[in-house]
Amino acid sequence: MDQKTLGILGGGQLGRMLVEAANRLNVKTVILEKGADCSAKQISNSTEHVDGSFTDPEKIQELAKKCNVLTIEIEHVNTETLADLKKLNPRLKIYPTPETIKIIQDKFSQKLHLTKNNIPVVESYPIENICPEELNDMGTKLNYPYMLKARTFAYDGRGNFVIKNKNSIDEAIKFFTENKQNVAKLYAEKWCPFKVELAVMVVRSLNNKVYSYSTVETIHKDNICHVVYAPARIPDSVQFEARLVAENAIKSFDGAGIFGVEMFYSQEGKIIINEIAPRPHNSGHYTIDACVTSQFEAHLRSVLDLPMPEGFTNFTTCDTNAIMINVLGDREVKDKELEYCERALATPNASVYLYGKESKPQRKLGHINIVSSSMHDCERKLHHIVENTSLDPHVTDTTLNKPLVGIIMGSDSDLPVMSAACDILKQFSVPFDVTIVSAHRTPHRMSKYAVEASKRGMKVIIAGAGGAAHLPGMVAAMTPLPVIGVPVKGSCLDGVDSLHSIVQMPRGVPVATVAINNSTNAALLAVRILGAYNDTYFQKMQAFLLKQEEEILQKAQKLEDEGYEQYLTEMKK
Repeated sequence: MDQKTLGILGGGQLGRMLVEAANRLNVKTVILEKGADCSAKQISNSTEHVDGSFTDPEKIQELAKKCNVLTIEIEHVNTETLADLKKLNPRLKIYPTPETIKIIQDKFSQKLHLTKNNIPVVESYPIENICPEELNDMGTKLNYPYMLKARTFAYDGRGNFVIKNKNSIDEAIKFFTENKQNVAKLYAEKWCPFKVELAVMVVRSLNNKVYSYSTVETIHKDNICHVVYAPARIPDSVQFEARLVAENAIKSFDGAGIFGVEMFYSQEGKIIINEIAPRPHNSGHYTIDACVTSQFEAHLRSVLDLPMPEGFTNFTTCDTNAIMINVLGDREVKDKELEYCERALATPNASVYLYGKESKPQRKLGHINIVSSSMHDCERKLHHIVENTSLDPHVTDTTLNKPLVGIIMGSDSDLPVMSAACDILKQFSVPFDVTIVSAHRTPHRMSKYAVEASKRGMKVIIAGAGGAAHLPGMVAAMTPLPVIGVPVKGSCLDGVDSLHSIVQMPRGVPVATVAINNSTNAALLAVRILGAYNDTYFQKMQAFLLKQEEEILQKAQKLEDEGYEQYLTEMKK
């Protein structure tokens, strides 16, 4: 690996994180970027960097002389110079290929390429002349609203304008002329109503194989990627379809590397590609902490022809849940955004990545990754970091004390037994509610409770019942939630009748149960169920088990030290 030198056109945060990955693999990197203090040059393992623009032919040639392989961290490079280098020096490898970069950097050409290869995109047309007449004709053709976009040098929403109606046309013309956009290179795009925005990182190897990461959901704020949810909060079937569409799109291009594929999940339930980036992408930052191989290392493996393990399980698989949030410069107070970073550093399973940039309003200065066994827990930590909310596990969302466990019983005579479950849930800081629901005396109330429990955010129901003990089974028949039955000892038969009634449920209607009058174990089982998806409760249960073990070991040691007679005497006091 240390036999190759990688040249990177561009020295921003993406280049910085490429360099970090390269340093771990002992791959030498040389950066072409203006200034000596750009993000990537700050941490590179080389002193041979080139100071200049990644569009300057002479500087690109200077970089090429120092490297075996060239790659990019931004697509706005000089593709003509790269193509000439490829012809003049066949030994120099350039990935992605200049041809691929050229297609993708012109967004309209990109759309034409995808359409030619039967990849779903929205309808779009070139703008020959930015004038009221042509823009109005385009509104007739595409219907209002529609998007007017710059074909090149546009990112983070720059170069995009929504033409809502005829009255917006003059404002659109003013927007593009005053912002010095290339008005000769614009295109119109049909408006795409969407449910969510999605993205998939796709790796293409030198032997033309493609590997895709998880489908993620992207939330944008002021046209800038704000939060990424991995995996996306959509059905698995839609996630799978998005990956297939993304893979097919990247198969249509030449060359190796990683590609960020941004998509819409339309209101009609279709996956439609929005844009492709021929490089690491903001939506893939979560891979640093959530995946075995980050998007940056995957890109290096691809362009340097390093081994790429087959299958998803040990390469691109995300076996956890993750949220990525960008750290943007505060609009009013310089460095105020660092408050988020400080809270993140104090948050379990949250990682902070800063790019070495000066704080400026809305500038991308870093990102924060949060990983957990459940998306619910990730969201709770996100609220803490961004909104300075409590990290106490009962704060499950922006609504405090939302009950996760419901404790019900057929009569208030069961309350002395069921109160032990309440005490355990309090001990674990699990929000719960308690009420009386009789299967025989208030069947409609029971039915309503069972049907609405999941809608209220309940995750587990503990049902105590004596005598006929129909309550747990009847509730289980009407809710998809797990139900734990607690047989309560009655005035006769010592609760055995209740136990038998609960465990004798027909196939298809499972009800868990515990020993007679043992609501303590019912509550502990409920906590374990919550811990299966919420890392906080999982850790609390682990601590509880360790404490139990420690107590037993202390008692054993005391018994051995004092002898059974002394120990027994103290027990009787």
